[in-house]
Amino acid sequence: MEIHSSPINRCSKEHQKIYQEWFNYADSDGDGRITGNDAIKFFAMSNLPRPDLKQVWAIANSKRQGFLGFKEFIAAMQLVSLGQGGHALTNDILNDEADLQNIKPPVMEGLDTLLAKKKRASKMSDPELNGRSQLQQSPSDHWFTSSKSAKKVPLSSVTSIIDGLKKLYVHKLKPLEVTYRFNDFVSPSLTSSDFDAKPMVMLLGQYSTGKTTFIKHLLKSSYPGAHIGPEPTTDRFVVVMNGPDDRSIPGNTIAVQADMPFSGLTNFGTAFLSKFECSQMPHPLLEHITFVDTPGVLSGEKQRTQRSYDFTGVTSWFAAKCDLILLLFDPHKLDVSDEFKRVISSLRGHDDKIRVVLNKADQVDTQQLMRVYGALMWSLGKVLNTPEVMRVYIGSFNDKPVNEAITGPIGKELFEKEQDDLLSDLKDIPKKACDRRINEFVKRARAAKIHAYIISHLKKEMPAMMGKAKAQQRLIDNLADEFAKVQREHHLPAGDFPNVDQFREVLSGYNIDKFEKLKSKMIQGVDDMLGYDIPELLKSFRNPYD
Repeated sequence: MEIHSSPINRCSKEHQKIYQEWFNYADSDGDGRITGNDAIKFFAMSNLPRPDLKQVWAIANSKRQGFLGFKEFIAAMQLVSLGQGGHALTNDILNDEADLQNIKPPVMEGLDTLLAKKKRASKMSDPELNGRSQLQQSPSDHWFTSSKSAKKVPLSSVTSIIDGLKKLYVHKLKPLEVTYRFNDFVSPSLTSSDFDAKPMVMLLGQYSTGKTTFIKHLLKSSYPGAHIGPEPTTDRFVVVMNGPDDRSIPGNTIAVQADMPFSGLTNFGTAFLSKFECSQMPHPLLEHITFVDTPGVLSGEKQRTQRSYDFTGVTSWFAAKCDLILLLFDPHKLDVSDEFKRVISSLRGHDDKIRVVLNKADQVDTQQLMRVYGALMWSLGKVLNTPEVMRVYIGSFNDKPVNEAITGPIGKELFEKEQDDLLSDLKDIPKKACDRRINEFVKRARAAKIHAYIISHLKKEMPAMMGKAKAQQRLIDNLADEFAKVQREHHLPAGDFPNVDQFREVLSGYNIDKFEKLKSKMIQGVDDMLGYDIPELLKSFRNPYD
């Protein structure tokens, strides 16, 4: 997969200056975002037919976030220029064009006159205002820090789908989570950075299955702190993300940075944070995706040595945040160890994100590969308790050419097709990131609602005066039966309920009598959010030319 740089890097400085002026004019409220209404007014000056403008928006807003930033605005202007030149506007047209720097800005009828008027008006206004930054703080940023968060913000004030989800979370879902301590039992409360984070891809597998090499292969370069060897070399969780320069940031530092989505990892303690780090480097692919490299899952005698932190808990935390989870296997390491089985079990509920990669497949010939594939599917069938067949990619994901002497020409062709399929899967992640955010948000809302029903039910079962300790112990011992009662009473799907053993473990540290009773108004607020607010939000930020 060739990684294309962003439109802003493939646009001449002279054209960037022109586009910046246009962007500032089109951005009616000065928040650094061109919304659908802004686009309709500005793009109309191009005199392109409506179907072409619909395609321009669809391609430029490929992430479906509901607005155009400056990079996306440049891409839109380049598409408009190509459309005016008679080109067919396809999804790959900006990648296919050899020299985007020579695409001249489009002809925008009457724009020069409007810009001249704006300049004259700005000269007559307060000179101190002329130097202010055009990029304003997102209107949603203060919602997570404001002490008056109960004050309602109208949906019309948000300028993207993600902003809308932030607003709904703070005003409707978070109060329910706090009231019934959802953050203690299931997942820490979300922060603004959790919504704004780039999509993540996590790699899991036993040691020496090629996880670090896989990331290097995609980046076409090494990243700070990368170690490769036949022994367990990666002894820590490494987040590989975009940054201004090459550097490694220790886990304790990265976990307390407000603009990073890793604050929830502080719950795993210093023992984990000392085994966690962030590697930053400037790279076009990392502008869109963040990778999570993990320590090799142990097998045999090695897994008897206990880790100093909850390895399964950490992988489960990352699984909830990630957009794609790659399970890597080596043809010579197909056994699923006890630790690996626990890790895969912790991915329950994220089956749609999991992809299996049979790496280093060019080390065996075609006949052996057929047997290895069968053995892998058999091993996975005993661990992944799903009726569906998991998608398995076969290949050799490193910078060396395929060993054609072993695989033969048929094997080489197979590996190339499989590699293309996997890389196109990765390429689609940024485009699907916004949809994934919505999906995870809805899943979280349903989980929080069920959690509230469970907690309030347990509270109701407690006696008013005597025998509270015995009643609490009875409820904890018979938790599965209590779950069944809640399910029948509220007609809830059994598959959405939490793991009984994990819930029991956390519950044993609380006094059930101190929990809150069921607050129907909060539950109704979440139901309204799922039934009306989110559909309305998606409707508001669809393609403005639909």
